[in-house]
Amino acid sequence: MLLRVAVFLMMALGLVGFATVAWFSLQPPQSATANDEMQKEKILVASHDLRPGALLKPDDISVQALPQEKVPEGASPDTQIARHAMIGAMVRRPMTGGEVILPRDILRPVERGFLAAVLGAGMRAVTVGVDAITGTAGLIWPGDHVDVMLTQQIDDAARPLGRRIAAETVLTDVRVIAIDQQLAQGATPGSTEVKPATTVTIEVNPSQAERVQVAGRLGRLSLVVRSASTEPVAKIDAAPAPAITWASDVSPALGSESTEAVPNVVHVFSGTGDAKEYHF
Repeated sequence: MLLRVAVFLMMALGLVGFATVAWFSLQPPQSATANDEMQKEKILVASHDLRPGALLKPDDISVQALPQEKVPEGASPDTQIARHAMIGAMVRRPMTGGEVILPRDILRPVERGFLAAVLGAGMRAVTVGVDAITGTAGLIWPGDHVDVMLTQQIDDAARPLGRRIAAETVLTDVRVIAIDQQLAQGATPGSTEVKPATTVTIEVNPSQAERVQVAGRLGRLSLVVRSASTEPVAKIDAAPAPAITWASDVSPALGSESTEAVPNVVHVFSGTGDAKEYHF
């Protein structure tokens, strides 16, 4: 009896062992690639070739996984804080796509000397106040090229309604060099919150700087982003756009009366004589 029980136990143990070996043999072997990926670190790199003086935009930064032993000293890990700190930084030297972005390769907006370094020879930096609408809802980044448009309302009751509001472009193709929280105020360390911009700093020559200051007193300034493409735009058979766009040009309902003021007329009666008419 005991012998029979022992035989059954040995057979049961053999079956369990066989099943265990069979289960492990059916499992796919753990690849060396998976082990390597676990030992790699995600680092911020240049997504494409960058030229000196360029201002980093979000699409200039990408991620690359490198073995920990090959990660250069000072490399930035892929975090939201690290990415935000790089936006708007000036590239100091030529960089190739996939190259790790190190602190010595860029000059951040909050560092001393950034504004002087990023300006071209003889150029000036002037700040334009914007809001969520005039600043194109936060879609402008350092390095973009924009036009500056002035919209003003003329308080002159003698003018027709269609000639009391006007828009005109006061500057064309100027470069944005900073957004307020990246230069004037500085990014809050450890903060990932991006607040709506209230100022945009642009690169202009001395004459353009004066035009901006005068235009800012006349009315509301808006920024219009220009295309990054350098290819010529196909010509469209249409009348050239006027230098000034009046309200009546946009809405015919306001009429297109002449801008000449209507003269004031006074009739003066002296006794029973004929009235004299005076114009002024």
